[in-house]
Amino acid sequence: MAINRKDLPVSGDELAAPAALKEWAVTVRALEQGRQIVVLRKGGIAEETRKFQLESPDFYLMPAYEHQRRELLKEQAQGLLDEVLGEWDGPEASRIVISSRAHAAEDILVTEPEALERIRGLHIWTDDFAMERLKWKRRDPLHVLLLRVYRLPQPIELPMEPAFTGCKSWISAGPPLSADGAVPVLDDAEFERRCAEIRNLLGTAGEH
Repeated sequence: MAINRKDLPVSGDELAAPAALKEWAVTVRALEQGRQIVVLRKGGIAEETRKFQLESPDFYLMPAYEHQRRELLKEQAQGLLDEVLGEWDGPEASRIVISSRAHAAEDILVTEPEALERIRGLHIWTDDFAMERLKWKRRDPLHVLLLRVYRLPQPIELPMEPAFTGCKSWISAGPPLSADGAVPVLDDAEFERRCAEIRNLLGTAGEH
């Protein structure tokens, strides 16, 4: 079963207060390159409620380097992991660089493995990764977020803080989100085409 949540505000010229969603650096790079528009979330073990909540429809994408596992990436995406790790200063890094932000166009809740199998070709992760995400905290649905990603005109460099590491989804970081000249990775038509494809595969097209 897949349930489509349609209560997300539309992105405007003046966006929300600064928030950043932590995601594997390799996933952020795939989103920035237009390889995919989805992320799969159930929250981190350090969440206050231990459940994922979409705190804001608009947020920065903060690359996280901990816990990335090569064996959970499809073979054709493993070179992307080498690329991002080659740019990382390692665990003692003194800064973090944010180069994109996103608008969550939809939050689709998934509870059945069959739903994830239908979108297996639309992301960089292996089936094992997707099923691990689904089965963890089995009683809670998996959030399949459809993200409209924007490249920032200038990357944001932030001094590393303890809050930027660890298993927590949301961080308050970065300057206020605004109409900052960020450029969408995909044009309107291509983004809508991909959203429609995912809705059809998950059986939520009629709910949109």
